[in-house]
Amino acid sequence: MTRLSHLTLRNFLIALHDLLATTAALFAAFYLRFEGGDGFYDRLPLLFQILPYFLAFSVVVFFVFNLTTTKWRFISLPDALNIIRVASVLTVALLVLDYIFVAPNVRGAFFLGKVTIVLYWFLEISFLSALRMTYRYFRYTRVRRHARTEDAAPTLLIGRAADAEVLLRGIESGAIKRIWPIGVLSPSNSDRGQLIRNVPVLGGIDDIEDVIGDFAKRNKPIARLIMTPSAFEPEAHPESILMRARKLGVIVNRMPSLESGDTPRLTAVAVEDLLLRPSETIDYERLEALIRGKAVIVTGGGSIGSEICERVVAFGAARLLIVENSEPALYAVTEALAAQGSAAAVEGRIADIRDRERIMRLMAEFKPDIVFHAAALKHVPILERDWSEGVKTNIFGSINVADAAQSAGAEAMVMISTDKAIEPVSMLGLTKRFAEMYCQALDHDLSAGSGGARPMRLISVRFGNVLASNGSVVPKFKAQIEAGGPVTVTHPDMVRYFMTIREACDLVITAATHALGTQRSDVSVYVLNMGQPVKIVDLAERMIRLSGLQPGYDIEIVFTGMRPGERLHEILFASEEPTREIGVAGIMAAQPNEPPMQTLRKWIAALEQAIARDDRATIRTILKDAVPEFGSTAA
Repeated sequence: MTRLSHLTLRNFLIALHDLLATTAALFAAFYLRFEGGDGFYDRLPLLFQILPYFLAFSVVVFFVFNLTTTKWRFISLPDALNIIRVASVLTVALLVLDYIFVAPNVRGAFFLGKVTIVLYWFLEISFLSALRMTYRYFRYTRVRRHARTEDAAPTLLIGRAADAEVLLRGIESGAIKRIWPIGVLSPSNSDRGQLIRNVPVLGGIDDIEDVIGDFAKRNKPIARLIMTPSAFEPEAHPESILMRARKLGVIVNRMPSLESGDTPRLTAVAVEDLLLRPSETIDYERLEALIRGKAVIVTGGGSIGSEICERVVAFGAARLLIVENSEPALYAVTEALAAQGSAAAVEGRIADIRDRERIMRLMAEFKPDIVFHAAALKHVPILERDWSEGVKTNIFGSINVADAAQSAGAEAMVMISTDKAIEPVSMLGLTKRFAEMYCQALDHDLSAGSGGARPMRLISVRFGNVLASNGSVVPKFKAQIEAGGPVTVTHPDMVRYFMTIREACDLVITAATHALGTQRSDVSVYVLNMGQPVKIVDLAERMIRLSGLQPGYDIEIVFTGMRPGERLHEILFASEEPTREIGVAGIMAAQPNEPPMQTLRKWIAALEQAIARDDRATIRTILKDAVPEFGSTAA
């Protein structure tokens, strides 16, 4: 409920209106019941005595049921129900006043009577609603009039009635501009022939050509299609919608799902929208409870790091420090966050996670509550060539971040890992697996030595390929298609998991909420549920078709051969770390399986000496000793 200190002049004017409406309803009920005769005038003196107390009680009722604080511009069914509740409470109050206080103690007979009280209930609802509905209709007609006169594009909405209704509300409220909805095409048969906020459902999705052609014949050409979230469900055949629209020369936009708190703005339809499995349902209140008011450090400002920055700011972090070694990347992420106008204090610092003293000093000064460690070298073929650099960044850099987070008193450190760390065949997977093992061992030692105090948590979160991220195959295929081909695929049987950056980052934060739950879990490695794997050649063919071209005819697909460090199929869990359900949608866990810290320290010391000598043979021997399964599943 809104606090009294937050009330504005507008709220007091609304309360004044409701008092006048209540007074008018009461007098009108008396006048109608007693037909303006002697009975009416005889009751006026007592009515004027009672009125101030009744109105004072009414003000309290208005406030309790939120009539005073609801914006009239957005009045809807819940507000109408509140008006009915207010009228009912006030009617009951009149009934108690008449039957218990006035009749036996003042007049010796009923003052209002049942008919007057019933009349008052109907009149109160009418008088409280009339001006509100009038104002709501005025704003509605004004927005629609502006929409038609400001070069609004005649638009077809694609999707079920519920989604279309959300979009229409956005247009009516002015949140979505320059759109004039003229019809809806719904995949649901039950929607056909219906009106949604006065916009007709003209048919099904298969009727796109007929509907657009019919409007063109009437010199009312449709300029735009808007796909709502339900239009991207498999049964709606989103590929077909996009291909038909392109053939017809119609612009296609999409409305994002509102579950994540996105505003109902329109965006371009990306190929990634059509490649996805259904996203997991995210408990955003849970994420806000973890992040709100916290001091957060994010290492790495690439695709994943920058998205985590955006999410922690959106979830109410008080302070955010971004640690990035690339000046352009740091500038890009800080500028993007500044453009959002967030209330969080955002700071960016250039630093290399390999520089242990610098990282320790930055974290000690900032004193983070949570550290998200996304900085890493990730490109498989590059690390196969320069793998000693991967050891320096992915292993020693992660050790530096973990130790600095512990020293600075952080509640948790979350390391972004990869599904390639499972029975690794590449240096990327091998170095990430070693970093996981260090975090697991440190988490175990902190728990064992906590002495009942709540120790810091160190967790790793594994997931696969992220659509549209730096190095992802999707933007590569896009560029190759735009250049006229060929599209290059390494192997016809190559399979990968895919998910969106937004979903991956939300699930990473969700994993942190589980690790920091009220009861400490021994889980320290989490794996995101990435659904069914996608065959890369099928992905390439689908993207070519979505561009309005034919694979093998307009655009060739060329197989270039597997690159060093690649395997055909990714693995979610190693054979020695069985899965474990944790009761959180979209996330599984691996049973802890780490060598003791004492053993890890010996390997780390030996690695440091071998790196200093650039002794690659010794480095490889140490890593193979630490991760015996390395290379065991090489394709």
